Amino acid sequence: MDRRHFIASTSALGVLPLAAQAQARPQDVLVVANEFGPNSLDIHTVGANRPSYGVSWLVYDRLMTYGKRTLPDGRVAYDRNKLEPELAESWQMAPDGMSVTFKLRKNAKFHDGTPVTAKDVKWSMDRAVSVGGFPTFQMAAGSLEKPEQFEVVDDHTFRVKFIRKDKLSMNDLAVVVPCVFNSELVKKNATPQDPWGLAWTRNNTAGGGAFKVEAWRPGQEIVYVRFDDWKSGPLPKLRRIVQRDVPNAGNRRALLLKGDIDITYDLPPKDFAELSKEGGAIKVSATPIENSMFYLGMNTTKPPFNNPKVRQAVAYVLPYDKIYDNALYGRAAKLYGGTGPVKTIAWPQATAYATDVAKAKALLAEAGFPNGFETTLSFDLGGATIGEPMAVLVQEALGSIGIKAQINKIPGATWRAALLKKDMPMLINRFGGWLDYPEYFFFWCYHGQNAVFNTMSYQNPKLDKMITNARFAESKPIYDSSVREMIQLAFDEVPRIPIAQPTMDVAMQKNVNGYMYWFHLQPDYRQLSKA
Repeated sequence: MDRRHFIASTSALGVLPLAAQAQARPQDVLVVANEFGPNSLDIHTVGANRPSYGVSWLVYDRLMTYGKRTLPDGRVAYDRNKLEPELAESWQMAPDGMSVTFKLRKNAKFHDGTPVTAKDVKWSMDRAVSVGGFPTFQMAAGSLEKPEQFEVVDDHTFRVKFIRKDKLSMNDLAVVVPCVFNSELVKKNATPQDPWGLAWTRNNTAGGGAFKVEAWRPGQEIVYVRFDDWKSGPLPKLRRIVQRDVPNAGNRRALLLKGDIDITYDLPPKDFAELSKEGGAIKVSATPIENSMFYLGMNTTKPPFNNPKVRQAVAYVLPYDKIYDNALYGRAAKLYGGTGPVKTIAWPQATAYATDVAKAKALLAEAGFPNGFETTLSFDLGGATIGEPMAVLVQEALGSIGIKAQINKIPGATWRAALLKKDMPMLINRFGGWLDYPEYFFFWCYHGQNAVFNTMSYQNPKLDKMITNARFAESKPIYDSSVREMIQLAFDEVPRIPIAQPTMDVAMQKNVNGYMYWFHLQPDYRQLSKA
């Protein structure tokens, strides 16, 4: 797609070419361009991608949200330690800490005008813990595991009963998954084979959030319009958001520089590095992504990656510096070249691995593969601006010790579904944990009991116990010891090789204000405005 074909949404701005839009665009309309958009309008559906998180965040309410904090350099980010009202105007923890009671806003409505009640909240929570896959595992990360935990007290009072004391339970109620659906609307479109209406909500919304989906053309654009009757927060200043899919990074940058779009958060690191130095009409916000890493994973159920020495050999042959310089352009923190045993609970932190071809060859020979072997290396084509150069560099390095890796490019729309199959021998991926705790990351990525993002199918009961000990530690010394032990074991066994902690970069016109870093890495359009 080039600029001549990138035209305005008919619902928002008629059929003006973008060059004309730059002058005609109202101040309460935001135009965004990214590499790809949502593949579902419902985060509960199987394989919903990261842009789908952004849909849920805008279109649906949750009981609570997070407050914000201002960083030393003036940037603004969410505050994991500060919960604030959203659909619930207040809440009260029981004296024994084993339940919490929420008072819902009595004037809250869904987009079709239906009042929001505690019955909708319970149905939505029941759905989240019952549909399976990512949503259910996310709820379980905060010990929210079964419908019996959720109780309707009256139309505007809702209670959550805890099955154990878990410091993540309240935080988990404020992430993207436990969103509140118009239960009667979804049930009208459910079937006996699909009792939760997932097929319908993949392409339709049933929310009461600050924005409604006005139009969605998969692979092209999604258009949001403000819900003027929203009561769960300050009414957004933006009236409409037009979010376009523009696959070519060069076109996205050109559109930004021309003023034809207001914001993009999906450019290659090279472009962000250059834009951040140029100044002018564009400003760049850069925030290290908490609890996140680029990694190379190896499926431990597939020979020869079931052999730890093979995995260690790969860890010693990776061209870390080349990846950092030529794929990430320095817009990340190095997670390699650390010094010796794990001494802190910081996460992510650098491993002791560094490029050492001789050591890699020796380990491969010890494992019984002196001449290497053949395999496939997969990456997400939706993130090709980083994934492709990274894959080529890894392929070249593996070849130096006899491992012939064929590169497998998987379309972004199907990447999440491919991950969930857990059948790729080697893969390059980026994962970030929403709740910024090491044990949360490990619960998702290393726990052997069907952890959704344990893409390496790694099984180690000893590590599982360490993760559980950290999650429910009764004292800080126990917690710190468990976290250090689990990090060290993960580095020794190395089913996934940490490469770098990425940066969340956002480029925008200087008249765009209010940007705030969020754990789900999607801009919250509710907070943005244009001067």
